[in-house]
Amino acid sequence: MLLSRYESMIARRYLLPGRGERFIVLVAGFSLGAVMLGVAALVIVMSVMNGFRAELFDKIVGLNGHAVVQGFNGRLPDWRRVVAEARATPGVTSATPLIEQPLFATYNGRAEFILLRGMRVEDIRNNPAIRSKVVVGSLNAVTTGSNNIAVGARLAEALGATVGSEISLVSPQGQTTPFGTVPRIVNYRIAAIFEVGIYDYDKAYVMMPMADAQTFLLMGDSVGMVELDTVDADKVGTILAPLAQKVAGVAVIADWRRLNAELFDALAVERVAMFVVLCIIILVAAFNIASSLIMLVRAKTRDIAILRTMGASRGAMLRIFMTVGTTIGVLGTLAGLVLGAVFLFYRQAVVNFVQLVTGQNLWDPSIRYLTELPSKPDPVEIAAIVLVTLLMTFLATVYPASKAAGTDPVEVLRYE
Repeated sequence: MLLSRYESMIARRYLLPGRGERFIVLVAGFSLGAVMLGVAALVIVMSVMNGFRAELFDKIVGLNGHAVVQGFNGRLPDWRRVVAEARATPGVTSATPLIEQPLFATYNGRAEFILLRGMRVEDIRNNPAIRSKVVVGSLNAVTTGSNNIAVGARLAEALGATVGSEISLVSPQGQTTPFGTVPRIVNYRIAAIFEVGIYDYDKAYVMMPMADAQTFLLMGDSVGMVELDTVDADKVGTILAPLAQKVAGVAVIADWRRLNAELFDALAVERVAMFVVLCIIILVAAFNIASSLIMLVRAKTRDIAILRTMGASRGAMLRIFMTVGTTIGVLGTLAGLVLGAVFLFYRQAVVNFVQLVTGQNLWDPSIRYLTELPSKPDPVEIAAIVLVTLLMTFLATVYPASKAAGTDPVEVLRYE
């Protein structure tokens, strides 16, 4: 909005009213603060929600792939053919055979539910979701026939075990006797402890070489599934459609959207709901700007009339008061962006400080899935927040500015 020199001077004067108009300054300050808090809240919440989705997606897909080819009854005898056909499918970047079986683990009288995952040794060591997350021990010790395994950090904590401890894995598929089936119990040594960052995984996963898992579970040469990665997770259904036809009757394909549909759908709905709710804060701030401008126009009615008699046009009055209101909105938006950026940078420190002061565990990994508060600012979303805020504050200035422009100097100065 281009202003002449005198219009700019008057707009600056009205942004800081005189001594007798401090109430107007106070209302304008509240308006600026409300815009700042609304923008900061939107930036923080949307960034955290994006961080949740990104972290969950990266870590869930890092362990489970974009899709899995699951054999019927948990068995996939012809897995080598499935792996070969998957790798020959355009768009598939990797196909990893594995075994996944829910079992129990015991140590020193403690028992915990586990999810046994058997993978080829090279696949265990090359998996980025595990390789870079080892906190104690080494994956190099997890080799076929060594009876060494890797376990999640929360599981080791729950069992009271550490590297070097021997835990017992219990499988219901044991030997059949005249008195029934005897569970199969085998001791394994913990060689590595990893922490993926998702509580449910760190609390349950036990990694061992695939050959050892086949022997322990009496599966022969079968596997449970083949894990697939593709070039584009969002197009996984289209990419794997040809493979689904080839494995029909032997196995079924389930992609990450189907396996985690409830979680990601809930995040998407909550993200939209939070955006709408927090926009109401900015809307309230816009109403505050409108009310402060209305009071400013009422306080400056005589000044406006004098300016009109000196030759100021209606358009000049319109531009002056719209500039005053828009400036409040712009300053509040910039302050909100700075506040949001500072909070996101120190987000975990803020959470830890509040937990220390209140004595409450605000970030329980068993409830929040992740061990730390995530964040992933999206420049497009931040730009949208800024545009929505500036639009609301601009619209809030239209009515007060039009009232100022419509002031009749003859009526105001008749009795002066």
